[in-house]
Amino acid sequence: MNRFENFTTAFVQQIGKKEGPVSPVMINSASFGYGDSETGEGIFEGSVKKPLYARVGNPTSGQLEQILASMDGGIGAVAAASGMGATAMATLSLLKSGDHIISIGGLFGGTYSYFTETLSRFGISTSFFDVDELEAIEGAIRDATKIIFLESVGNPNMRLPDIKAIAEIAGTHGVVLIVDNTITPLSIAPLALGADIVVYSTTKIITGNASSLGGAVVFRPICEGDDKFKGERYGDVHPFIKKMGPMALIANAKKRALRDFGMSANGFGSYLTLLGLETLPLRMDRVVSSVEKVANALYEAGFVINHPSLSTHPHHERYRTQFGKGCGTLLTIDMGSKERAFEFLNRSALVTITANIGDSRTLGLHMASTIYRDFDESTREFLGITPGLIRISIGLENPDDIINDFITARG
Repeated sequence: MNRFENFTTAFVQQIGKKEGPVSPVMINSASFGYGDSETGEGIFEGSVKKPLYARVGNPTSGQLEQILASMDGGIGAVAAASGMGATAMATLSLLKSGDHIISIGGLFGGTYSYFTETLSRFGISTSFFDVDELEAIEGAIRDATKIIFLESVGNPNMRLPDIKAIAEIAGTHGVVLIVDNTITPLSIAPLALGADIVVYSTTKIITGNASSLGGAVVFRPICEGDDKFKGERYGDVHPFIKKMGPMALIANAKKRALRDFGMSANGFGSYLTLLGLETLPLRMDRVVSSVEKVANALYEAGFVINHPSLSTHPHHERYRTQFGKGCGTLLTIDMGSKERAFEFLNRSALVTITANIGDSRTLGLHMASTIYRDFDESTREFLGITPGLIRISIGLENPDDIINDFITARG
């Protein structure tokens, strides 16, 4: 049975319509007429729920936001122009100069650069830890710590965090936990595990066909009674809590980030993402099965494979117990050198060499010469980037064809 069966009905029923256009309606207007001045005033104060201006929301994006929020059990979501736009929105809506981030595990190169190069220019510091350094992580929390950030699966080091244990640390100290769940939509439910905010690059497997750049942030509600956002650490959010109650994080993100920085999704991009989302449960189920089969077959064939489904992986037991629905499309192959990695990629008949992941096609990229080329040796070592490392994103092809192609390409 499809391990994501409970989503198959929900997605197609929420996206399609019973009357009028069955396909999602694409609204690509940059501005919206208010009809009369009183309605305009109500829209700006929030009492009238109609489109204001495309920089702060679009009706097609709104449909996507509703479905993504329901997928993760959130109170709402905000669509963004890209995955990095989503990460920027989630963080910048909470941070100010002097604040501190704790970043855990392997990290996509763009996110690492954003923390170390961009946010540092604005007086925001970041401390980095491996996923298993729980005592050190807890010890690093200080008054200025606003965010604990982690990826559900290390990209590309393939290390798996104990999200629930990290969420308990964050909860004990009243610090926000943000999880980048790009690789594992449906497989992992971060909000149910104790996260506060979830970010996605919807460009990846959510859309699944390289047609649309996009991102999204999903928020939990502000709880009645005690809530970490009501503490002194998040005083900047308090005006939104007073006015918007459970929906405060949505308003905070839109006014503190989306309005001022403009990382807004466009209607056409959201339309394409909705079309991809319809088949996400079917594609996820196939890919998760294929990744395990390919990883194990290539390991048996003598490849240096990194994937948690292998019994040799340090987080194999965590994969088996906490990642029962898989950990996405990725595995890595270490060819030992840049030259051998290039030869392998160039010989493959199936691999598309690109920086994307989560596509219908199998994708591959040599890490050290591309995304991580400007990183120093110690940073590459921390992030798991070796000279011959290739990141592979398994697609929808027959897994036996992928296995045979890779063995042939190795030579």
